[in-house]
Amino acid sequence: MQLTHIQKLTGQIELLSGLHIGSGNTEIHIGGTDNPVITNPITQQPYIPGSSIKGKIRSLLEWHLGVVSQTDGHPLTFKHISKIDPKVRDKAKALIKLFGGAPDGDIDQELLAEIGPSRLAFWDCALDPNWVKEMDDKNLLLTEVKMENTIDRIKGTAEHPRNTERVPATAKFDFNLTIRVHDHEDLSSTILLGLKLLELTGLGGSGSRGYGKIVFRDLKLDGEDFQAKLDQVKIQEAS
Repeated sequence: MQLTHIQKLTGQIELLSGLHIGSGNTEIHIGGTDNPVITNPITQQPYIPGSSIKGKIRSLLEWHLGVVSQTDGHPLTFKHISKIDPKVRDKAKALIKLFGGAPDGDIDQELLAEIGPSRLAFWDCALDPNWVKEMDDKNLLLTEVKMENTIDRIKGTAEHPRNTERVPATAKFDFNLTIRVHDHEDLSSTILLGLKLLELTGLGGSGSRGYGKIVFRDLKLDGEDFQAKLDQVKIQEAS
C-alpha cells in the first residue's frame, strides 16, 4: 500500500438555523446562559470542532449502511467486518478506511493490511472573517440566546425555563477536510453521501427542535468544483 496523494476539500458551512455545540461547561454564572456554545479560548469566537463533524457523519453512514445492530451501537471497526452482511461488506470496509477503526484484539492481519490507516482528517471550522465583519459592522453579536421550556399538558403553562446559546442562522464557517489517497483509490462516493446525510439531518444538539440545519457551499476538491457532485447525491438504500 502506497500513499499516492493527499487531497484537500474546502468550502463553507452555512447555518440555515441556529447551531448549538456545547462547551461542556456545566457552571451557571450570574447573567450567563445554561448552555453556552464552544468558543476558541483565544478569540472567544464560536467554532465547529472537526470531531463533531466527523462523529456525526460516521454515525449517519453506519445507520445508512444498516450495521448498527451488528456493532451493538459501537463505532464500526475491524472486529465487526466478519459479522457484516456480505452485500455491504465492501462499503463497511470503505467506511473504516475513511474514518479508522481500533485494531484491538485478535485482528486478521490480512484485513488490517487491506484497510490500512484512516484517510480523513477533519479540521476545526472557524467563523468566516467576512461574516464576523458583517456582524461587527451591524453591531450584532456572534451568538444568540434562545429561551426554552416545557409545557404542563394539564395547566397549559410553561415550566422549567432554560436558555441555550446558539450561533445564529446565516453564520458561515470555513470547512477544511484532507483525504489521504492510497494506491489511487477513489472513496469520494462515501464522502459525498456522508456530507449529504449531514445536510439532511443537521449538526449539533437539539436537531429535533429545529437546531443545526446546515448546507455546504462552494465545495472544491484540490481547487476543482466538488459542489455540483454533492448537489446531485440522492439518498438510496445501501446494497
